[in-house]
Amino acid sequence: MMDSSSGGGDPSSVGVPVLSAWASAASRRYQHFLDKATPHVFRRWLGFGAVALAYALRVWFIQGFYIVSYALGIYVLNLFIAFLSPQVDPEIQELVDGSGPSLPTRSSDEFRPFVRRLPEFKFWYSITKAFCIAFMLTFFSAFDVPVFWPILLFYWLVLFTVTMKRQILHMIKYKYVPFSYGKQRYTGKRAVSSEDASVPSD
Repeated sequence: MMDSSSGGGDPSSVGVPVLSAWASAASRRYQHFLDKATPHVFRRWLGFGAVALAYALRVWFIQGFYIVSYALGIYVLNLFIAFLSPQVDPEIQELVDGSGPSLPTRSSDEFRPFVRRLPEFKFWYSITKAFCIAFMLTFFSAFDVPVFWPILLFYWLVLFTVTMKRQILHMIKYKYVPFSYGKQRYTGKRAVSSEDASVPSD
């Protein structure tokens, strides 16, 4: 009778470290890909547009999975509100320290950059992952629950309107804009090139 401790171990016990090493390597490679994609904002959102278009076309041609689309819409709305919201809510800050809003309300106040509750990269990553998961769910008929989709669309539009109205009123009350497009940018002095130095001044 052969002793199990003498070299002839269970083959499945050998496969566990191999599988663990493979999963760790795949995770590192995936994280490396995300790190390289971080500065390419336009390309990332272009890729998300392709994923969203693929999902929309599949739902359109199948004419189903409206519950999945509704749940996806609610999740995307929550992500969007977190993307528009400041990391520290001024209303909560007022209740905690009673020192007033933390965001500047006058031009003479100290400049504080807008810090989002949900950063742009995490917003892109979460919304892209959500669309990919929803796309995969369309291959399982168990999630294709029959429903009258105009009611779901109407309810989502009402929810979106009410939520965005509350968010816009919050922006107006505490005077902050969550977008940097169109804001004045400050840059250092431009280095004088040799060509500029050779041009005589008036």
